[in-house]
Amino acid sequence: MSMSSKAFVTDADIIRGILDEDETALSRLYKLHFPMVLYFVQSNNGTEDDAKDIFQEAVIVFYEKIRAGQLELNCQIKTYLYSICRRLWLKRLSRSSRFSTGLIEDTEAELTDAQEDADQAEQNELKFTAMGNALAQLGEPCKTLLEDFYIRSMGMPEITEKFGYNNVDSAKNQKYKCLMRLKKLFFSDYQQP
Repeated sequence: MSMSSKAFVTDADIIRGILDEDETALSRLYKLHFPMVLYFVQSNNGTEDDAKDIFQEAVIVFYEKIRAGQLELNCQIKTYLYSICRRLWLKRLSRSSRFSTGLIEDTEAELTDAQEDADQAEQNELKFTAMGNALAQLGEPCKTLLEDFYIRSMGMPEITEKFGYNNVDSAKNQKYKCLMRLKKLFFSDYQQP
C-alpha cells in the first residue's frame, strides 16, 4: 500500500485514495466521520466500543463496494456511512431488546436499504448544521448555559451557582428564555424543504 501525505479534502479525493490503496484515505474517513457515529451510538444506549465496531463494519463494506466498483453514491460519504451505522445499530438494539435468536440479516442486506436512509440522514445533517449555527449566534451566557445543561449534564443548582443566579427558579427561567431564543434562531436558519 502506498502511503501518501496528500490531503483528502473532497469525497472524490477519498474515493480515489481508496482505489489507489492509500491508507491515508481510510484514516481520513475515521477522522472526519467517526465523531458523528460515536455521538449517535452513545446517545442510543451504546458505548464507544460499540460505535467503533459499527463504524468499522460500515467502513469495510464501503471500502469493499468501492474496490468492486459496486457503489453508486448519490449523497455525501458521511451521509452514506451515517445511514449504514444508524441502521446497523438500531437493528442490533432491536435484536438485543427482544433477546432474539432468530434470523440475523448480514451487512449486505442492511445496505440494500441504506440509500433509503440517506435522504433522512441528509436532513439530519442540515438540522445539525443549523443547530450549530444557531448556538453560535446565541451568544453568552445562553450558549454556555445550554451546553452545560444538555451536553455536560450539569444540574440546575450547579448552573445557578456557576452563573450567579439568585436561586434555581431564576436559572430555570433563564434556561427557558435561552431555549426560546435558540428555537427562533434555529428555525430562521433551518427551513425544511
